This record gives sequence, structure tokens and C-alpha cells, in this order.
Amino acid sequence: MPEIDKLFSEVRQLVDHELDRLVPNEGGEPKRLYAAIRWSLFGEGKRFRPALVFSAGRSFGSDDAALIRTAAAVEMMHTYSLIHDDLPAMDDDDLRRGRATVHKKFDEATAILAGDALQAMAFETIAEDLLLDESLRLKLVSELSVAAGQMVAGQQLDLEAEGKKVGLDQIKHIHQGKTGALIRFSVRAGGLIAGASDEEMAVLNDFGEKIGLLFQVTDDILDVTSTSAELGKTAGKDITSRKATYPDVLGLARACELAQMIKDEAIASLNSLARDSTSLRSISEYVSCRNN
Repeated sequence: MPEIDKLFSEVRQLVDHELDRLVPNEGGEPKRLYAAIRWSLFGEGKRFRPALVFSAGRSFGSDDAALIRTAAAVEMMHTYSLIHDDLPAMDDDDLRRGRATVHKKFDEATAILAGDALQAMAFETIAEDLLLDESLRLKLVSELSVAAGQMVAGQQLDLEAEGKKVGLDQIKHIHQGKTGALIRFSVRAGGLIAGASDEEMAVLNDFGEKIGLLFQVTDDILDVTSTSAELGKTAGKDITSRKATYPDVLGLARACELAQMIKDEAIASLNSLARDSTSLRSISEYVSCRNN
């Protein structure tokens, strides 16, 4: 098994165990709400954002116990965004993580509430992490709240751009919030928990910016080149919804060239770290050539 697959497998096992512990099972009340939350949380997925938390934290010497709750919180926040993103009022999608979306499996009202609950649980999960100093918990909650707000703003801008001619800078601005904000937070969170210096945090922030952009460019490319079965969500949805995407603005070939350039820049940004950044570099390679 390639090292990157081992990383994702390990992180998924750790995070899923923590999520299973933190999220009430379907016997809890209200049963329908928790069933919907768990349906979305435990679908297919790489646990990409939690993997960034672990990779950044481990690079600076953190143990896994200090990272696990923040990694789980990131996955809660990400899953909330997916549930709401798929709603009829948003992208109106039927498939996510290889299974029916929450509003299709349950109903629209339950999907909205499941997303709301997951967002609140994400903040609670970090706030009650007694393995971290109170000041660090406050810093993490503050940064996660900013990222969540940027993610929502990016979604609004994305909706407003549908069917319009937009430029490259505008697309980048949209996705620095919608996609990039939580990815950047994931990288930063690992560094903050591990006690990285200000200079090291600046490097991680730059890497986080680049890997978030790379993720979105490749996501746009995959929407054009992959099947629904490969993606675990509806392929070709961007075209159908007339979304502003990198292939739409640049053409597919130039979008692929842009992805390669961003990947190289992301990896190069780590060169100044006197740390073992192997996992972060491997994640960069994975994002640039992922197929799901």
C-alpha cells in the first residue's frame, strides 16, 4: 500500500473512532437527527482535512492525542458544509460520498438541522478538549469560526456567479473561502497544536493557501473528466449548474497546467521548514493526481 494510502487509512480509523465516540448513536434523541448526522459522517471519504491536521501536527512533534479532537471537529465542519451544499436551494444534488444525500435519504428539514448540529458540535469538540491549554482552545475556536464564515461567504459568491462570465481572480476569490478556508485552517491547526513558531506558522499558512487552491482546481477538473462512481458525487454537475470553474475559464488543458504549477509551488513552500514534511508533500502529490 502506498504511504499516502496508509496515512489516509490510519487517519480515517482514528477520526472515525473519535467521531463515533462524540456523536450520539441512533438510539439517542432525537433519533432521526442523529441517524442523519451519522449517515453523512460515515459515508465514503478520505478524511483529507483531518489528514492535514495530523500531518502538520506530526511534522512539528505533536502526539496524536492532542490532535484527534480538532481533526474530528474539522470533519464535522466539513460534513456540515456538504449537507447544506447539497440542499435543493443550493446545488440540489442527490449523491454524496457514494450514497444518497441527507435530504434525499431523510428530508430537507432534517438535513438542515443535521448540518446546524454538526457545526455547533465542531466548536464544542474543540472547546471541551481538556488536553489542550485554554488559550490554545480559544485560538483554535476563533480561527475555525473565521474559516466557517469565509466558507459561507464563498458559497454565496459561488451561487451568485452561476451562469455569469467571471475571471480567474474572481474564481480564486470565491474558492479561497468556499474550499480553501477550512483546508488552510486544517494545516494551521496542526501547527498551532504542535507549538510551531510564528515563522513556521507563516510557512504553513502559505502551504495551506496553495493546497486549498490546488484541491479546488483538481476538483473542477475531475468534475469534467471523472464518472459519478469515481467521484462519489454527481459528475458533470458544475456544467449543468453553469458554475464558474477553472476549466470553464481556462480550458481543460490550461487548468491541468495550473494544477501542476500550484502543486510545485505548494511543495516548494515547505523547503524552508527544518522539519520532516514528508506527509505534507505526499498530500500535495495526492491532490494533484487524485481520482476521487
